[in-house]
Amino acid sequence: MDSGSQQDFATRLAAVAAETDALLERLLGDQALPGEIVRPQRLLAAMRHAVLGGGKRLRPFLLVETATLFGASRDGALLTGAALECLHCYSLVHDDLPAMDDDDLRRGLPTVHKAFDQATAILAGDALLTLAFDCVARADVHPDADVRIALVMALARAAGLGGMAGGQMLDLAAEGRFDRKRILPENEIATMQAMKTGGLIGFACRAGAILGQADAAARVAIDRYGAAVGQAYQIADDLLDVEGDSATLGKTAGKDAAAGKATLVAALGAASARARLDALIGQADVALAPFGAKADILRAAARFIAQRQR
Repeated sequence: MDSGSQQDFATRLAAVAAETDALLERLLGDQALPGEIVRPQRLLAAMRHAVLGGGKRLRPFLLVETATLFGASRDGALLTGAALECLHCYSLVHDDLPAMDDDDLRRGLPTVHKAFDQATAILAGDALLTLAFDCVARADVHPDADVRIALVMALARAAGLGGMAGGQMLDLAAEGRFDRKRILPENEIATMQAMKTGGLIGFACRAGAILGQADAAARVAIDRYGAAVGQAYQIADDLLDVEGDSATLGKTAGKDAAAGKATLVAALGAASARARLDALIGQADVALAPFGAKADILRAAARFIAQRQR
């Protein structure tokens, strides 16, 4: 990435993050919405702790930039991105619980169940999950109800049984939580990670194409890009877990190896995993070829994912 495109990417990533943060602040305000009776303050505080504690907002960025590629409304894309971030943060709250990954630190802060308690953390995750679908269903996302329905379906499938939740179950099973631990072959690790991590990253890209009402060929290309960067993100994350430190990462380093998690880094070794990461960034670039220079920011995003330090 040359210095000019690096600066442009950094500026646009920061802009989407700031806009997303401001929108999340409003969504998690004290004012009850029509149909709500009251917003319990402890639950609201836990949700705010989970969502407003920082983060790169990479998923909303991918969504907004893909929507921009297809000429969709920025406001609608930002609201969809905020919904995606609510759902992503719900998954982090639940993943950090003692029954799941049992983590004390997230984004440099105590995890929700540590800052509050387990019952509040579970309910905060539940409320963030449902808020995500509330947001996507709003007319502000897109005037066409068919587009909003398509977004709701795509988000549900990315997050549910055959997506993120199913991937988490496969991850726990590989640790031996329910039976004996087993060594997963490379293809099964890739499938599990495509569901657990790739599902929401893939949705971010797919949602931009849905909002922009892209044609079938363009959606296939964007799906290929999303699949490549989703797997790249997970490999980069796994490498950071092995090579990073807790202070830089903002979460506990070395947890995957300690838990015996199935990762491509563990299966292939760090050097081969890095080679796989480079190949995936190449695949992402090829997928964007039909869009020419208009997709340069998405190309820069793929390189950022591979090179990030936290």
